[in-house]
Amino acid sequence: MIFVTGGAGFIGANFVIDWLAHHDEPILNIDKLTYAGNYGTLQALHDDPRHVFACRDIGDRAAMSAIFEQYRPRAVVHFAAESHVDRSIDRPREFIDANVTGTGELLDVARLYWERLSDAERNSFRFLHVSTDEVYGSLSANDAAFTETTPYAPNSPYAASKASSDHIVRAYHHTYGLPTLTTNCSNNYGPYQFPEKLIPLMIQRALSGDALPVYGDGRNVRDWLYVRDHCDAIRTVLARGTPGETYNIGGNNEKTNVEVVHFICDLLDAIKPRESGSYREQIAFVTDRKGHDRRYAIDATKLRRELGWVPRETFASGLSMTVQWYVENGAWLEEIRSGAYRRWNPESILKRA
Repeated sequence: MIFVTGGAGFIGANFVIDWLAHHDEPILNIDKLTYAGNYGTLQALHDDPRHVFACRDIGDRAAMSAIFEQYRPRAVVHFAAESHVDRSIDRPREFIDANVTGTGELLDVARLYWERLSDAERNSFRFLHVSTDEVYGSLSANDAAFTETTPYAPNSPYAASKASSDHIVRAYHHTYGLPTLTTNCSNNYGPYQFPEKLIPLMIQRALSGDALPVYGDGRNVRDWLYVRDHCDAIRTVLARGTPGETYNIGGNNEKTNVEVVHFICDLLDAIKPRESGSYREQIAFVTDRKGHDRRYAIDATKLRRELGWVPRETFASGLSMTVQWYVENGAWLEEIRSGAYRRWNPESILKRA
């Protein structure tokens, strides 16, 4: 069995769904079901015996210790994190508690469990920590892309909290020998993403006839990674990565924010046209957010060279599938907008763990 933390969030849920589509190995899915956790995304797995759900906080040391002893994982894939930059600016303490303290507690429970394993089990155990390119700071237009040796220079409370967690993971490998792996990914997009992030937010607002707010001049650049490509890369690193190493995961798709919004509008014009005019007419430039990093770019050469991984999707193919998914799954978006997705009663879910 493997443990997945944050498996009701966007990337974690996609990983769980994809894992069980490719493997029969069971998953224990640990998620606290905060505002961005949506058990409804996993509803199709509710009666699947390979998927066990535990509504728990990774910072609850006693609960985590009990789960490790009961289910005895051979690996942990750690997605659980607060991840929205705007929210981190408003409520930084929540990000420190979840991303730094929570990761620290989880690591220590995993270490104590790992130290009691047999030699063979210790050698095969892995703790894979999923992080972000935002730990590296901001690039100018002509700077080389981030590599695994780029110095850390986080600029938001979110990025700083993830940088802190990366350092703690590294320290647990070098101090205790815990076989950790760290991945730093670029901006993800795809099905089931909470509509506070750029792409699902623009799709939702476009279809609702609302303004499409673009920060500043819209020229901030991100490298976009289709979420199912990311899940495939994580499976690759988990299977063949070298303990103690970091691997950057990117989509090779640098786009400005306004380019992304234009892509979305043009796809919607073709898939679900307005009564008159283009969705581009809804674009509105708004005041830039505090500390808005100008450019991120990932150099994933190490992952390609050492493990043979490259993304399957281009930005055009990935975004086309994504926009089509949201158009066809309006009920899922509406449950988020209305708050109905919070209807899942944790007490009824807990009986599965």
